[in-house]
Formats: sequence, structure tokens, C-alpha cells
Amino acid sequence: MGRRQARFGLGIGIVLWLLLMLCAVEMIAGSDSVNNSTLEGLFWTSTKDEAIMRKSELEESVVGNGNNNNNDDEIEFSGGFSSLEGMLQWAIGYSDTAKLKEAAQDVQRLSLDELKRHQLEIKELMEKMKVPSDAELMQIAVADLNNSSLSLEDRQRALQKLLLLVEPVDNANDLSKLGGLAVVILELDNSNLEIRSTSAWIIGKASQNNPVVQKQILELGALKKLMGMVKSSSEEEAAKALYAVSALIRGNLDGQELFYAEGGDLILQDIMRNSSIDIRLRRKSVSLLADLVDFQLANANKQELPFLSNPFFLKNVVDLMSSRDLDLQEKALMAIKSLLQLRTTEALVLKDFCGLDGALERMREHFQQLLSEEYERDFVRDLESLHGEVKAIFHSKLEKGNMGAKFQEH
Repeated sequence: MGRRQARFGLGIGIVLWLLLMLCAVEMIAGSDSVNNSTLEGLFWTSTKDEAIMRKSELEESVVGNGNNNNNDDEIEFSGGFSSLEGMLQWAIGYSDTAKLKEAAQDVQRLSLDELKRHQLEIKELMEKMKVPSDAELMQIAVADLNNSSLSLEDRQRALQKLLLLVEPVDNANDLSKLGGLAVVILELDNSNLEIRSTSAWIIGKASQNNPVVQKQILELGALKKLMGMVKSSSEEEAAKALYAVSALIRGNLDGQELFYAEGGDLILQDIMRNSSIDIRLRRKSVSLLADLVDFQLANANKQELPFLSNPFFLKNVVDLMSSRDLDLQEKALMAIKSLLQLRTTEALVLKDFCGLDGALERMREHFQQLLSEEYERDFVRDLESLHGEVKAIFHSKLEKGNMGAKFQEH
């Protein structure tokens, strides 16, 4: 065992022992800080799978200087835990179960006065360890990205940390204050494919259902870059970029207007009609279309976009129903359901030019076949229900169109 491993093993032992004593005090005092567990109930989660899952947490918890140069003398035990319980669970995951039980029994033999004395010592130790907050961790990652001499590996590691941290809304909102958004957007121009993809992923996560961050990113000019990345020959990069574009313009009028101005409708059409494109991109494109149409429906006073009633565009959507990918079929049905509710969508165009009647019938037959084979029965039944809704709306619109035509004749 090397010096780093020995020190790390010792660190686990110390942390676990001290935490067990702290938990004992908290439980005796009636505290809820450990979710009202018992000491005996703390030895259950050290399964092999969980230990494997915590491997990345282990690596993140042993940190050196800002450049991660693996100098043993500079490596110290550091937190990265958001709570006492998180630290306890982590320590347990890397401990020997038999020794763990023995330690618990030793703790239970301590008097209340001894436990309280140890609690004070533990609190002092934890103050010295100073577990970093999410904001501090983001600040470290942003500082790394600002370091032009950082290796590609370390740069990617910093981006991966941000990817995990920006999901909570408060953290996403703090990213701009730390200068993180501008730094991540700069990485969209990085020559490394993986770094570009991860940066797009971060932007998507940070802007998901977050108008504040959406506005900040749009003002920094990221949308145009992301739309260019959607056309990448790399399926991974294109998928992450389209995810970011969708998150950035969903429910955002300014974002959508910029999207259309940059030819976003043509990008969607190109993806939908190309059967050789990665299925993830085709799902994301038609899902984004449904979102855009729903936004139009929710803003009835807004002028409807001409491309949404374009027969060739509509046919591309209808043709997706012929796919044998159930997820894509579901998203195509949802998009058509929304399109049918637009005032400018003509049912006769969908029937005569796009062949929606035939597509619906073939889809019905496909569902029946899947049900007879008992293939994903619950999901197929849900699709059948959605299929029935689309068919009903379509035929209702056809009848209204026919009645309107007869009225005009008279």
C-alpha cells in the first residue's frame, strides 16, 4: 500500500469513528440530524454495488493542489459532502463491516458525558476540515477553467464537476455570478469534442426551466454556437447541443425568435426527414417541435409561424409515425396532436398530401401486433390511447372543414 492509500485508509477510519460517536450523541439527545437511524441500522448499505458507485466520490474526496499533480505530500482529506449524513454514508461504504460493528459497540459502551466530550472534539475537527459549499466547489471549477495551462483531462474534470453542481436552480443562478457561464460558453469553441459536448450539456442543465439563466446565456450569444453544433458529424455532440438548444428556448419568446431567425425550422426539418440520423436527435427534434407548437397554442395572440402549416414540413412529421421506435412514435403523435390544434393547420392537407389517415391505420395495426406479443404492454396501451386522441381530433377537424366548404358553396 502506497503512502497516499495508507493516509487515506487512516482518514476513513478516523472520520468513521468520530462520526459514529457524533451520531450516538445526536441520537441520545433526540436529534433528527441522522434521520432517526439507530447505530445497528447503519451497517446495511455497504454493499458491493454502492461501494462501486462511491468510487468516483472517493476520488473527488482526495484532492491535491489546483493542478491535481498527484503530489502525495500535498494531498489532504477534503470534504465535498453536503451533509453529515453524506459523509457518514461515504465512510461506511469504504469500511470493513466487521470492524464497523465492533466500533459501534465500543461507542455504545461510552457514557453520555464521554460522548458529549467527543462531540465537541468532533465539531472542532469538522470546523478545521471545513467541508466546501457548492458555491465554493463551483468557484474552484471555474478557476480551473480560467487556467489556460490546464490539461485537457483536468479541464474535462472541472466541467464534469460543474455538470453535477448546476442542476439545482440556486446553483445554476450562482454560476453567472461566479463568471462560470461565460467560461463554459467559451469552451463551446474548444478543439476537443468531449469538452464541447460537456459544455453544451452544462448549458442545457443550467437553463432547463430557468428563465433567469436562459436570458443570461442568450445575452452571451451561445444559441447560435449551439445551433451550429447540432449539425456536427458527431452524434454525441449534436445530441448534447440540441438538448441545450431545447432547454434554452423552451418557454422563452426571445430565444425562440432568435432560433427561427437563425433557420431553426430548417434544422428541425433536416433532422426529421433524414432516417440515417441518430434516433436520439430525431426524438429530440420532434419533441422540441411539440414544445414550440404548445407555446404557440398558449399564446393565442401571437401570430402563427408559416412553417408550421407548410405541407412538406407537416409530411416530415407524419412520416416519423412509420418508425418502429416507440419513443419516436409517441413524440410524433404528441407533435401532430398539437399541430392539429393550430388554426392554420389544414386537416385536408394532412389527409391528402401527408397521408395521415394511412399512417394512423398502420400505427394501429403495429400496436395490435405488439399487444398480441405482450411487448411493453403498458406503454403500448398508453400509445394506443394517445393514438385515439389524435385520430378523434383529426376526424373532427376534417368534418369541420367539410362543413365549412359546404357552407361556402351555398
